[in-house]
Amino acid sequence: MADSSDSQKSDAEREEILDRMLTRLALCDDSKLENLLSKLLPYCISSLSSHSTEVRKKVMEILTHVNKRVKHQQQIGLPLSELWKVYVENNTAPMVKNFCIVYIEMAFERLCIEEKASMAPELVADISKLPPQHQDIILRSITKVIGECHSKQLGENVAAKYKLINGQDRQLFFEFCLHTVLYQPPYQGMGSSAGLSIRQTDRVTGKQPLKWDTLLTRKLGILNIIEAMELAPEQVYPLYVVACSDSQEAVVKRGEELLKRKASAANLDDSDLINKLFLLFNGTAGVESIPLDSRVNPGNVALRMRLMSIFCRSIKAANSFPATLQCIFGCIYGSGTTSRLKQLGMEFTVWVFKHAEMDQLKLMGPIILNGILRSLDGYSSTESDATSRDVKSFAFQAIGLIAQRMPQLFRDKIDMAVRLFDALKVEDPSLRLTIQEATNSLAVAYKGAPATVLKALEALLLRNSQVEQSEVRFCAVRWATSLFDLNHCPSRFICMLGVADSKLDIREMALEGLFPTKGEEQTLSQNCDLKYPDLGEMLDYICKQQPKLLDSTGMREEALIFPSKIYVAMIKFLLKSFKAGFERDGTVGGTSEFNSSVDTMCLLLEHAMAYEGSVELHATASKGLISVGSHMPEMIASRYAGKVLWLKQLLGHLDFETRESAARLLGIACSALSNSDAAAFISELVSSINGTHNLRFESHHGALSAIGYVTAEYMSGTMPISEELLQRTIKCLVDVVNSGTATLASIAMQALGHIGLCGPLPALALDSGSAGVLTVISERLGKLLSGDDIKVNQKIVISLGHVCMKETSFPVINVALDLIFSLCRSKVEEILFAAGEALSFLWGGVPVTSDVILKTDYTSLSLSSRFLTGDVPSFPSRHMSTEESEASENCHTMVRDVITRKLFDVLLYSSRKEERCAGSVWLLSLTMYCGHHPKIQQLLPEIQEAFSHLLGEQNELTQELASQGMSIVYELGDESMKKDLVNALVGTLTGSGKRKRAIKLVEDSEVFQEGAIGESLGGGKLSTYKELCSLANEMGKPDLIYKFMDLANYQASLNSKRGAAFGFSKIAKQAGDALQPHLRLLIPRLVRYQYDPDKNVQDAMAHIWKSLVADSKKTIDEHLDLIIDDLLSQCGSRLWRSREASCLALADIVQGRKFDEVSKHLNRIWTVAFRAMDDIKETVRNSGDSLCRAVSSLTIRLCDVSLTPMPDARKTMDIVLPFVLAEGIMSKVSNVRKASIGMVMKLSKGAGIAIRPHLPDLVCCMLESLSSLEDQKLNYVELHAASVGIQTEKLEHLRISVAKGSPMWETLDLCLKVVDAESLDQLVPRLAQLVRSGVGLNTRVGVASFITLLVQKVGADIKPYTSMLLKILFSAVKEEKSGAAKRAFASACGVTLKHSVASQAQKLIEDTVGLHTGDRNAQISCVVLLKNFSQLAADVVSGYLATIIPVAFVSRFEDDKDISGLFEEWWEENTSSERVTLQLYLAEIVPLLCEGIGSSSWASKKKSANAIRKLSEVLGDTLSPHHHVLLKALLKESSGRLWEGKDSILYAIAALCTSCHKAITIEDPTSLSSILSVISSACTKKVKAYNEAAFSCLKEVVKAFGNPELFVMVFPLLFELCIQSIVAKPGKAPLSNDASNTEEEKAEDISASHDKVLDCIASCISVAHLYDILEQRKNLMQVFLSALAPGLAWTAKVSIFSTIKELCPKFHHIANDSENNTLHASSASFIHEMFHSVSPKVVECISTVKIAQVHIAASECLLELTSLYKVFAPVPRKDIGFKHELIHLCEVEKNELAKSSLRKCINMIENLEQVPQ
Repeated sequence: MADSSDSQKSDAEREEILDRMLTRLALCDDSKLENLLSKLLPYCISSLSSHSTEVRKKVMEILTHVNKRVKHQQQIGLPLSELWKVYVENNTAPMVKNFCIVYIEMAFERLCIEEKASMAPELVADISKLPPQHQDIILRSITKVIGECHSKQLGENVAAKYKLINGQDRQLFFEFCLHTVLYQPPYQGMGSSAGLSIRQTDRVTGKQPLKWDTLLTRKLGILNIIEAMELAPEQVYPLYVVACSDSQEAVVKRGEELLKRKASAANLDDSDLINKLFLLFNGTAGVESIPLDSRVNPGNVALRMRLMSIFCRSIKAANSFPATLQCIFGCIYGSGTTSRLKQLGMEFTVWVFKHAEMDQLKLMGPIILNGILRSLDGYSSTESDATSRDVKSFAFQAIGLIAQRMPQLFRDKIDMAVRLFDALKVEDPSLRLTIQEATNSLAVAYKGAPATVLKALEALLLRNSQVEQSEVRFCAVRWATSLFDLNHCPSRFICMLGVADSKLDIREMALEGLFPTKGEEQTLSQNCDLKYPDLGEMLDYICKQQPKLLDSTGMREEALIFPSKIYVAMIKFLLKSFKAGFERDGTVGGTSEFNSSVDTMCLLLEHAMAYEGSVELHATASKGLISVGSHMPEMIASRYAGKVLWLKQLLGHLDFETRESAARLLGIACSALSNSDAAAFISELVSSINGTHNLRFESHHGALSAIGYVTAEYMSGTMPISEELLQRTIKCLVDVVNSGTATLASIAMQALGHIGLCGPLPALALDSGSAGVLTVISERLGKLLSGDDIKVNQKIVISLGHVCMKETSFPVINVALDLIFSLCRSKVEEILFAAGEALSFLWGGVPVTSDVILKTDYTSLSLSSRFLTGDVPSFPSRHMSTEESEASENCHTMVRDVITRKLFDVLLYSSRKEERCAGSVWLLSLTMYCGHHPKIQQLLPEIQEAFSHLLGEQNELTQELASQGMSIVYELGDESMKKDLVNALVGTLTGSGKRKRAIKLVEDSEVFQEGAIGESLGGGKLSTYKELCSLANEMGKPDLIYKFMDLANYQASLNSKRGAAFGFSKIAKQAGDALQPHLRLLIPRLVRYQYDPDKNVQDAMAHIWKSLVADSKKTIDEHLDLIIDDLLSQCGSRLWRSREASCLALADIVQGRKFDEVSKHLNRIWTVAFRAMDDIKETVRNSGDSLCRAVSSLTIRLCDVSLTPMPDARKTMDIVLPFVLAEGIMSKVSNVRKASIGMVMKLSKGAGIAIRPHLPDLVCCMLESLSSLEDQKLNYVELHAASVGIQTEKLEHLRISVAKGSPMWETLDLCLKVVDAESLDQLVPRLAQLVRSGVGLNTRVGVASFITLLVQKVGADIKPYTSMLLKILFSAVKEEKSGAAKRAFASACGVTLKHSVASQAQKLIEDTVGLHTGDRNAQISCVVLLKNFSQLAADVVSGYLATIIPVAFVSRFEDDKDISGLFEEWWEENTSSERVTLQLYLAEIVPLLCEGIGSSSWASKKKSANAIRKLSEVLGDTLSPHHHVLLKALLKESSGRLWEGKDSILYAIAALCTSCHKAITIEDPTSLSSILSVISSACTKKVKAYNEAAFSCLKEVVKAFGNPELFVMVFPLLFELCIQSIVAKPGKAPLSNDASNTEEEKAEDISASHDKVLDCIASCISVAHLYDILEQRKNLMQVFLSALAPGLAWTAKVSIFSTIKELCPKFHHIANDSENNTLHASSASFIHEMFHSVSPKVVECISTVKIAQVHIAASECLLELTSLYKVFAPVPRKDIGFKHELIHLCEVEKNELAKSSLRKCINMIENLEQVPQ
């Protein structure tokens, strides 16, 4: 690049410089071109800023030359950094920039992969300031590098550089990445990609379409880069979505993974994000204002479908007009749309209509609606494929939603209603449910529509209410009920028609439309608010629809116009309208218009009585007439006085209720008859009963009932009935009672009762005199009441009350009382209730009159009052049914006294539960029905006491009645009584009530319910007092009865609480402020009792809670501390039900609480939760689990800093975490431990930095738990691993991997995330202590791993603690026996070393190196530490390699293969070249080797010797400067006693001599003799391994030095040793027995190996002078011949063959030497001797030994001998005797090499024989 001075140069100077550059460029070789260009190219391009044409021309010439030179030579680099500096200078000319960018691109392409990866993110910096074209070039280059380098993984350093990109540069880079991921190669090679414009496509591709494989790597690389940049989820969301829709599977898979992990938290309601997504979906292709090449195409189909699913989750997407509208229409009508897109478009439409804001919806709604309708019009009803059905389904849903949101679109016309109703008829059945829902939604739109529209809708609904399709009918009825009010006649008529529908849901809907308050839960005030239609209007509309209703003949012969069910509903609805109209008119007679309507209604009711009507219809119609008659009796009486015959027909009806109603009607009608007509009618009825012909039961019943009602009406009239007729009538009824069936007797008794309501019954005139009616029939009644027919008994008992209501004779009444009291042991509730009513009539003051009973649909007092099913009725002021005379009053006073004594003295405190139950029913009836009677008022205290006593009854009915009675007493009593009652109930609920009145137990008194405490020893029941006493006696423990009774009392206490709750629930409504002082006591207990295990107690307490508490949440909040204190106290109760209820209540109450509310209780709640989880009872344990889950959820929320203020989160953590760590995780209960671990883990996740103060305790606890919570079976397996063949190392790895997958380790990971520098002060010392004291494999590995991760996390902040950590970690590594733990501690030590100061590092490394001299564990510790130091603190270790390398090198030669293997691994990993490393650190290695050789340890000696041997082999003569020291140490150690492995000394000597023989010879020639002396001495040793090593060493030394004198010095010794070995191994037969083999083996153990000696002889011969050899010819011959003897091993023979082959070449050079005749003659003589002596032995070996290797060696040896003999052939030739044998051997030889050599020998021998002598 040109500097400042260059810029000031003139153009001429610049041109001259450029010319010289061009010359240099032309003369430069390619190898030096790169260096030249680094200076030339920047200056050259900078020169383009000159205005001189010549300068520019010269520049272009140079650049052209450069282009030609480098174009096809990619290895020539260009100066990228220099060019970039030129480019980014502020004053750089545009032309210069243009040329720079071209060559920058070329230079970038020529970088190596690593440089590209590192340089790419730097180029992005300030890219936003570059021209757009240059941006594109650089970005394309960067994405290319991303594809090449980062498609699989991304390095941390590169990722960090990309993270630094920010601002506009980041936005540009991200957009280009998005466009690249969007790009898909066009199939035709033309056009732009989906989702991109033409210009964007060209930016990505550079106008050169990318290949699929290139594109794949780029996209994967981009995804990795974007992930590493850690952008906001909203920013990366579009890119990941695009990747998920790619056409290549790998990109899709990676995109989906990143979308889930990195962008799942994206805010889909972010405006910018939604706008980007809409741009991807819609594009801008249709925007005319945008240039054609910049118009963005819509995304591809896959992308658009995925985007639609996203839009359907975004409310912002539903409110982005006009993009929303464009999106919907693009899906439905777009050119490239698919059926799936149409479906998604409709689904999005539904979403828009549901979530769009109203101002947006007003703009889009009508347009979208028209589009939907047009879309529906495009489908035929016969299209049945799934997609079209889905499209239609969403379309109809959308219509329903828009109708709800914008009803004004539909309100003015019924077109849409007609359309939907028609669609329901013709569309596929699978769509009808959706259309039905849309149709129902549309109904709302027509609320408040114009009258004309509503009128049209009425016709539409009426027409569709009777069609075939049930969905249409349902919608019609639904519209009728929802669109119109209750007083709308046409809609109610539609509902009436729907009542008879075949579909249940339509019937229920229709009934709901007619009777919206039919449920009992509706109150009277709600009923009054209902506005029923005017009776006349309703009847007019019905008659308009069916005019034949008015054509009734009254003969019941006509056909029904409507089905019976419609009639029933119609009648019930008309009766509601009638009652509403009657109340509205306010007069008894009503208006004439109303009366006319009533006449029409009666006509309809009479029409309903047609024969073909159902039983239900007849009963309903007849009751309807009664209902009308009860309000307008005169009108009904006058109407039906002339229709007595018609009514008489109904007396024989099959239905009981119809007959009963007809009889009542006759009674009402008779009031309009004359006395004579009435008497005649009565006589007729009596005659029909007394007649001789038998009546049907129905007729008999009807006649009896009619007699009762008609006679009663007659008696109550102004004209009295004749005595004779009355006697005859009563006599008739008495006869039926006495002689008829039980049912008829009860009906006759009922008739007597109706007569008795109107006056006392006269005495019957009998033959024996007169007698009261009850006296006559008492015996018969007693028998009937003892029967099992409940209904008969009910009627008789109630009739007794009616008969005595106006009776004035006490004896008669006493008969009735005896009959009623005889039922006191009945177990039938209905009978007891009936008896209670009868007693109420006897008592007097009942709130009904005879007219109510006789002329309405009255049945009984209990049913009229909704006894026990609703609120207590409000009693009127005292109202007596008749004026009582003084005699009658006295009589009834006596009756009341009898009843009072019977109840209070006998029944209520009886020892029999049945009698107590009867007493409670009767007392309650009297209190309820006669409560305002003075006598009842007087008895209220006694009644209260009785009911209080009965609250503890086991019988639920008795208990409920007592509680009901308490509420009635409270209502009737004065203020004092109310206060006493409240106090008593509160006492009962809180357990402080007074003792109840004792009941004497008799033998059959039931103490427990049957089965409550099991069975007796014999298997019988165990419930009565007698049975309990018998069991106690049988067991020999009479005192056991007291425990039984204690248990019974406890059960009674629970029962009392439940009963009191029922009573309290009634009283609480009225007690008001009187209860306020008791709330502090009541509220906590009520809360607990609502969770009682007993469902009955729960229900009871729920009743009182609802009654007492208006706002449950507010009440609990106000009394929260009291409630929690009570519940915590009861969690420790001795009663399991209290513990269970308290836990469940606590679990419910603590949910959602704030810190201030629960802070004081939190510790205790956790305590009781853990205690409950270990309870003896399973249900309590389950409730404890529930409490634990609830308090866990509470604690997690309170500790979550995102949900709770930081101070509160810290306080919560201070309370909970220490407790859980101390009490929970260390618990022996598995469930508690499991819950505690989960709790700690969740706390760690949510608490964030609030957990920092607790890190030491938390981390140490989790680390200790790794071992303490491990399955103990794994420890057992590890102890016995060796015996079953399992490797301990593998098992340890398994245990560690399981531990690291545990929640404890996950918690530790979370702790690491919040560690800061301040936390280390407390955390590091605790970790150090745990390193020292921690036990268990998992804990020790865990603490080491945690320290490693901790140091990596905090980095340099760990420096103050490195000294402590290194010290304890180093000790831990040394002492640790487990390999896995040792490696973990070593890793921690290595990471910590990285941050230590120099002095600490030096000491640690020196201590580590010092371990190599220790035992096996120390050596392993040494190498493990060194490996981790090198891997984790390489920069620190690099300064101490001089200390480490020597130890590592020497330790590679340890005997222990494991140790040496580890050091070998370290050596290979940390040394690039062994030779260079050894040369570099040779000065440090040699002293260590000498020290090892001189060590007292044999292992050290051996190791050092092996190291010297390796050193010599690797370095060769480079070791010469140090040979003296090493040789001296080796020679010194070679003397002395033998030790195992000493042979390594000899091998080391041999290797050292081989590599440094020249230096040894030059420096000290005498050293050789010392060496030989040592080796010779070793050769004489008797230990085989050492002996062989000595011979091997001797052989190498001889070869290395090559001194001929060595033959003279060494051969005598070798000859002697050879002879000794031969003597030790005398010749033996080839086949020897086992004994001889054993002797031979022993001989080999104590003598030198013959072949080793022969090898040494061969090496001596190879360096010897010939004359020295000739001097030893005799000995040599002896050696040769002895070695070829048959007894020696074949290896020795091979060695001797090699020796002979080594010897023969020595004679070749003197074969033609005639100057030295003596030497020549001696040589010839020796050769002749060898040939004739040795050759036969060789041939013998070939023939006797069958080993191929021997044959080859022997044949080659024989060839050498023969060749030499041929040269020195004697003049008088001797005969060669082995020739024939040799020929034979050649023929039979199988080895080709041996055969070839033998053939050559034979040829030579034959040639010698042919030569003339």
